Amino acid sequence: MKVDGFREIERALADLPRGTAKSVVRRAMKKELTPIANMANALWPGSDDDVFRISPKVSRSQKGDSKALTGASIVNMFVGANKAPAVGAPHAHLIEFGTGPRSHESGKFVGAVSPQPMLQPAWDAHSLGLLEGLGARIWDEIAKTLARRAKKAAKGK
Repeated sequence: MKVDGFREIERALADLPRGTAKSVVRRAMKKELTPIANMANALWPGSDDDVFRISPKVSRSQKGDSKALTGASIVNMFVGANKAPAVGAPHAHLIEFGTGPRSHESGKFVGAVSPQPMLQPAWDAHSLGLLEGLGARIWDEIAKTLARRAKKAAKGK
């Protein structure tokens, strides 16, 4: 896959304060990832709740090699199941990937879960144009941010 224009985006973001640049990228990423979360939620079986959400944070158990995901100028956004029991589905991964045969220590067989993918089909349906869309959205957010900053500066004079 070849994507043009990201060097120019990087330069334009470097001209902004770091916090502002990160906010620009977060807003653009959230807008671009929303269709993936929406489709995954639509595929979620038997519930009207939005189980999948977009977040800049992951739980400690999801981090893995977190050194690759951190840095002063790195922005991460994740689409995944909300783990809070009251609003989410901490068992979403079991439904997405399924389970093998499960038994209690006593030997009682408690079943198996067949995989019902939700997030993977949503990713597959939207990932092809993701980078191009992200580039366009970042440029749009940069333009909006510069316009807001210019308006604010004009008011200050």
